[in-house]
Amino acid sequence: MNRNTLKQKRLQRRKLRIKRKLNPKKDRMRLCISRSNKSLYAQIIDDAKGTTEVGISTLSKDFAGLKVKNNKDAAKELGKAVAAKALERGIKIVVFDRNGFLYHGKIKAFADSARESGLQF
Repeated sequence: MNRNTLKQKRLQRRKLRIKRKLNPKKDRMRLCISRSNKSLYAQIIDDAKGTTEVGISTLSKDFAGLKVKNNKDAAKELGKAVAAKALERGIKIVVFDRNGFLYHGKIKAFADSARESGLQF
């Protein structure tokens, strides 16, 4: 197998391992973050209903002033924005789903910023 195929398989294994641990927590909503090479995306998902309650990304109009949309500063701003939208809708406690990404860098900056802004996980 080539390197990219192995990389994708490792990511899938990590995603499944994380989701297996999160699944029993049906009473809480799930804060899921995803990233690409150019931007970051965050959603708060209600797994019981199967709906997305809050969704925002660095491509949104709120982030029009940012020049670089995939660095730690953008992750911090995204964490603040997600927390603000969640608190508007009455969501205070969530489960953090890092979606297979390692907990450092942008993912850690996002999580710390969301915690500081009022979300509990």
